[in-house]
Amino acid sequence: MSRLWDKGSKLDDRILRFTAGEDHHWDERLVPFDVEGSLGHLMALETAGHITRTDAETIRASLKRISDSHQAGEWHISLEEEDSQTAIESRLTQALGPLGGRIHLGRSRNDQVLTALRLYLLAESRQLIQGVHEVIAALERLAQRQGSIALPGYTHMQQAMPSSVQLWAHGFASEFADDRDGLNSVRRRLSKSPLGSAAGYGTPGVEYPRAVSAQFLGFDAVHEPVTAVQLSRGKAESQLLFEIHLFMNDAARLAQDLLLFYTQEFAFVRLPESFTTGSSIMPQKRNPDVFELIRGRSASSLAYLNEALGIFSRLPSGYQRDLQLIKPPLFRGIDLALSVMDILPTAIDGLEFQPEKIRMDAGIYTAEQANRLVVEEGIPFRDAYRRVGSGLPK
Repeated sequence: MSRLWDKGSKLDDRILRFTAGEDHHWDERLVPFDVEGSLGHLMALETAGHITRTDAETIRASLKRISDSHQAGEWHISLEEEDSQTAIESRLTQALGPLGGRIHLGRSRNDQVLTALRLYLLAESRQLIQGVHEVIAALERLAQRQGSIALPGYTHMQQAMPSSVQLWAHGFASEFADDRDGLNSVRRRLSKSPLGSAAGYGTPGVEYPRAVSAQFLGFDAVHEPVTAVQLSRGKAESQLLFEIHLFMNDAARLAQDLLLFYTQEFAFVRLPESFTTGSSIMPQKRNPDVFELIRGRSASSLAYLNEALGIFSRLPSGYQRDLQLIKPPLFRGIDLALSVMDILPTAIDGLEFQPEKIRMDAGIYTAEQANRLVVEEGIPFRDAYRRVGSGLPK
């Protein structure tokens, strides 16, 4: 096996383990997108006349077999291969000989991996957007099911003004919708084709119709100029992690409310036993672990964002190997958000507010009383405020 950059000298095994790290494991998820990017690149080469139609068809068929074989679990990326780019091209050349090696004309691992990554992130962003939509739908179902139940609204952790389950649920649903829009906005940065930028300075001596590969792959635009492509590394990734963290913050705040509502002191809500765990020592305990872990995982989403930002924030222009290290926090952040989006709708559907346990403090209606005095008597609000306040128990 020869790596794409190999010039024949032996690489120290320690250097291989250190530089490749876990990249070969992370790249397993990029294989289908790397193949898709290779098909777009192949279309550009064929359009420019660098590969005949017959040869291009042969390469396409072989790429499809490689992708199908990986999907079937018949091969995995090895440490020696380092990444999906080497793994795919080495199998292509094993199958087709020199013809398979011709696919690397006009591209570098730099624009190749970024193409695969952007295609992957575009697909994952659709999954994330759908996941947020499912959370919103669960809150809407809760509002329809129990929306008329009165709830106290809190400021400074004190009962402040009257609210309801509907207002509470719709407030969070609105903010999750905002998170969904934020995730969608990341697609502007992701939907620019890097192909043809190669190592960051184009393809000197090779005609490369960048618009052809961009259109084939469904990108909205070609990323220009070529020197901007590597400068952009980390920006879309960090923006996605930022929007994920905003979602996780909203999920954590919802979880915190429900954790308070579930205490014996509040007892506003009941949770099904299938969504609570027990204590190893206290027979009476049922623990709302799901919501505690949702709350705690917002710290992880922040850590992933900070890690990604820190990796590229001080790099010079051009490609640097540091950028490889963005994959772990990026992929972990996506996986974390999807896991929360998967469990949260079911958890919300299992909630049951208990109106008989919800006590509204008498003072909660005083703002309404002051407003009514202003409307009915035409007095200044501050006078009404003092009059109502003076009648409250000391």
